[in-house]
Amino acid sequence: MDEGDYRDLFRDWRVPLPPVTDNPDGEPRRVGVELEMIGPGVAEVSRLVATHFDGRVEEKSRYEHLVHGDPAGDWGVELDYEYLKQKGREEDPESDLAAFIDEAAESLVRAGAEAVVPVEVVSPPLPMERLAEVQSLIARLRHAGARGTGAGISYAFGLQLNPELPSLDAGTIVAYLKAFFCLYDWLEERSAPDFTRRLTRFMAPFPARYVRKVVDPEYRPRQARLIDDYLTDNPTRNRALDLLPLFLYLDEERVRAVVDDPRVKPRPTFHYRLPNCEIDRPYWGIHLAWADWLKVEALAADRARLTRICRAYARWLDEPLGHLLEDWAREVESWLGQTAGR
Repeated sequence: MDEGDYRDLFRDWRVPLPPVTDNPDGEPRRVGVELEMIGPGVAEVSRLVATHFDGRVEEKSRYEHLVHGDPAGDWGVELDYEYLKQKGREEDPESDLAAFIDEAAESLVRAGAEAVVPVEVVSPPLPMERLAEVQSLIARLRHAGARGTGAGISYAFGLQLNPELPSLDAGTIVAYLKAFFCLYDWLEERSAPDFTRRLTRFMAPFPARYVRKVVDPEYRPRQARLIDDYLTDNPTRNRALDLLPLFLYLDEERVRAVVDDPRVKPRPTFHYRLPNCEIDRPYWGIHLAWADWLKVEALAADRARLTRICRAYARWLDEPLGHLLEDWAREVESWLGQTAGR
């Protein structure tokens, strides 16, 4: 199937929407998208994004461009050199290895090392219906030679979604967390994160003790306790569902007292980091990750069903020997009423 046929295949894709479509202000909810890839450099990717959205490119630097003109806001295109620095800094920021990688990263950036470091495309917050436009942008980038996670053994590239919340109260946030934890094994199986991404821990799973605490049906904390509990076990942005931007938006002082990472920016969204970016695969698109995320949305909105599955998952977690005989991802399929196949 050539690129034109692929665009035709998804040309009429109507973006499915979650059960709750408005944000706390009564406006349509929005979602941000981040794509990591290699192949075309920053200049070419910026040109393609500008062409796709009828915008204009501003070169902030050789490695960081903005595309203006979209009513939703600016698109960012940059060489993600933090990709290399982070490998050495995550566990021991004072190590000699970290210093070496830091220097190597700067050298590679000066040399224009697009073949090693991913180019990242970052959308503004888009109305959810506009994910169809991201779908066709993916096809355009693929046609230009963009390659994703499977293109090389060291390419830990991801597709990240930043869905705006329908409400910012603690009860809503906890419902999403419970739903995500109950569905995590199934989501991980669906997303099949690349082995390199697992090693780099860019989207590490949550600690088991924290998961067990949250899925308890009686866990209904107020906002302050919810944030404190999260920070105790997750003082890092490297989680499959990163809540630091959301909690920073809600209570900056509380979060900054524990996490002083300038890369964490406040925003009223989740940061879903689990899916690979497999942009070079002909049938791959944002529809796959979006369909899986909508299962979290649906479960979080159905509080009675959520309570039942939380009870079942808590029992499963409390019976470790049963894990040898049972597969929770298969149990999730029965709750969702579908198979996990693509």
